[in-house]
Amino acid sequence: MPQLNPNPWLFIMFISWFTFSMIIQPKILTFVSTNPPSKKTLTAPTTTPWTWPWT
Repeated sequence: MPQLNPNPWLFIMFISWFTFSMIIQPKILTFVSTNPPSKKTLTAPTTTPWTWPWT
């Protein structure tokens, strides 16, 4: 069963995670968010109860 042979795939997995962690992720984190989170307090929406005609 060649799927269980970790010889080539383990190395590929480590190289891909290293590439993501050390090269791609810092470049992505340098981008500034175009919509920064606001410090606005959330208010609960006011709802009116539904009156069912058969009750």
